[in-house]
Amino acid sequence: MKNKKAAEEAALPIEDLSQEEAAAELARLAAEIAHHDQLYHGKDAPEISDAEYDALRRRNQDIETRFPELIRSDSPSRSVGAMPASGFAKVAHSVPMLSLENAFAEEDVQDFFAGIVRFLRRPGQPAGTDDWVIDVMAEPKIDGLSASLRYETGRLVLGATRGDGVTGEDITANIRTLKSVPTKLAGKGWPDVLEVRGEVYLEREGFFAINAEREAAGEPLYANPRNVAAGSLRQLDPAITKSRPLKFFAYAWGETSAPFAKTHEEALSRFREWGFTVNPHSRHCVGIEAVFEYYREIGTERVELPYDIDGVVYKVNDLATQARLGMVSRAPRWALAHKFPAQQAQTILNDILISVGRMGQLTPVAVLEPITVGGVVVQRATLHNEDEIARKDIRIGDTVIVQRAGDVIPQIVGVVEERRPKDAKSYEFPDHCPICGSLAVREEGMVAKRCTGGLICAAQAVERLKHFVSRNCFDIEGMGSKHIAEFWEDKLIRGPGDIFRLKADDIVKREGWGAVSANKLIAAIDERRNIAFDRFINALGIPQVGQATARLLARHYRSLKNWRAEMEAAQDQENPAAAHLLDVHGIGKDMATDIVGFFAEPHNREILDDLAGELNVQDYAAPTRRTTSPFSGKTIVFTGSLESMSRSEAKARAEALGANVASSVSSKTDYVVIGAEAGSKAKRAAELGVATLTETDWLELAGISAAAG
Repeated sequence: MKNKKAAEEAALPIEDLSQEEAAAELARLAAEIAHHDQLYHGKDAPEISDAEYDALRRRNQDIETRFPELIRSDSPSRSVGAMPASGFAKVAHSVPMLSLENAFAEEDVQDFFAGIVRFLRRPGQPAGTDDWVIDVMAEPKIDGLSASLRYETGRLVLGATRGDGVTGEDITANIRTLKSVPTKLAGKGWPDVLEVRGEVYLEREGFFAINAEREAAGEPLYANPRNVAAGSLRQLDPAITKSRPLKFFAYAWGETSAPFAKTHEEALSRFREWGFTVNPHSRHCVGIEAVFEYYREIGTERVELPYDIDGVVYKVNDLATQARLGMVSRAPRWALAHKFPAQQAQTILNDILISVGRMGQLTPVAVLEPITVGGVVVQRATLHNEDEIARKDIRIGDTVIVQRAGDVIPQIVGVVEERRPKDAKSYEFPDHCPICGSLAVREEGMVAKRCTGGLICAAQAVERLKHFVSRNCFDIEGMGSKHIAEFWEDKLIRGPGDIFRLKADDIVKREGWGAVSANKLIAAIDERRNIAFDRFINALGIPQVGQATARLLARHYRSLKNWRAEMEAAQDQENPAAAHLLDVHGIGKDMATDIVGFFAEPHNREILDDLAGELNVQDYAAPTRRTTSPFSGKTIVFTGSLESMSRSEAKARAEALGANVASSVSSKTDYVVIGAEAGSKAKRAAELGVATLTETDWLELAGISAAAG
């Protein structure tokens, strides 16, 4: 569905979830968070508030903590943002631009710092003897658009958006119009290559002025400064960007040809010397009390700041420690966003509608009496499933409590029972699909009812096609959700292959289309006949396979031909191909079943055959790395205990060197690092003839000093 929001609580408390319910909930969360990532990062058009989004991610993380064996390859904890828009040239980030993990209470912050201590603790080091103290730089979390500025020999040569963290958009012409972005570095001592990262934002005064102009011109008003800033930076005409009072705060960096600081505090100081604006409210904090004091102080002063903030960011100050901590798939281990509490208001729930998703799930949507919360008008929100409605006892006509913390649509956190109409009745969830009339069933262990209509259900078919052309998949410019639905209704398309057989003559006859727009759409479709392998995999809509998993599969199997042959062979569980799929780090048995099952379905194989005649699916090409190592592109397994560092740190170091870290040894394993008290994995390596390394060998090849651990 398109009008979704996050929920602070879902159908059941996490401690009450069965394993089957947890798996279903993680699947739902992965799909919903990916949807909101695309809207926020790819289109600058969020449908939910920051608090709602954070609640979704927090619930996902908490479930994964309780059920680590259920962590999905397309988990939101492994992805960042959304693929870049198609109006600008693409830019590959040599160092990924990551997101941040969030904290909402002081206990969350304490747990974060405790986790750093555990990560850095050497094997055998007793708890309570750790010598790392909380030493961080803290700064306000600006609500804007992340950008990266590349300088070569002191001159600005490239400006880019974050995009999905791996690939962004080239916005160089627009970024040059910002007065706070130097086109030539001042001072001295800067590296020949320097990639400065920060936030492009719009102060409230500028936001109000722009809206006043739009109101006078009879144009729709913008919802918030962040949306204006993002939209202004993505204008195809730099003159429009220049007319907007955008500003830039520098707070981080990516690729550099040489180190230029030993601490984060020193790096910010160098940025100032080189002509950048650094947030004057940044502060060096030592000790947990200093951290919390800063948070409370900024929270009190936020209304007096000229720009919007939604929290505070903490970053480990020592850069050597940052390097040791490394990152997870979507966030650094050395930084944390501490969010501010949400705002609340009350309104009337006028109706509950049912939306049908591409997998047939029935999702209830709350239709609210419009209300303004923190300057934003709220009208709709998802209620997730029938258990959520029953648990909160939400009824049509109820006065509900809604909550917002930064963007557009807040969450429903409860009901004001004393204001309930006397004739209000408990909501009865439908037992048939509202689109095709097929029976809607709730399978054992699942939290959502699903339409059993399958391919005869127009809603499911249309949603699958919408997914196929969406931003993170084929990204066909000009073919939006509305057009897919209309083309389906008029029987112009029925499957993915039909999209590539559309003719301008078929489209131009339709209302709202002319020769120019029809030909433009056909040209956009033709541009996507050459498609990256990972995008193609993602577009297929395989259950549990999202953007991150698609990349894993593409990297492992390299080509569509090889992947399809392996998956069809894997239908025989005794075939080595079945075991090879499980060798992909992050692919579990449940996910493997869904992937193999996709190829077992004749209809899906027919779709692949049909697309083969229309497309060129490019073989996987590994991204170029700034540095190479003996482990680049290699699969490595750790077994036994290491003396110089924790197992978590060793895996993080290996991944930073370009290795794929696997959990089991197979014939495709390149190295097995054997620590003390190694078990069956060492024996398995010997049986298969896989190269083994001692811990000393590993440290030497990786270029890591044993003392650094």
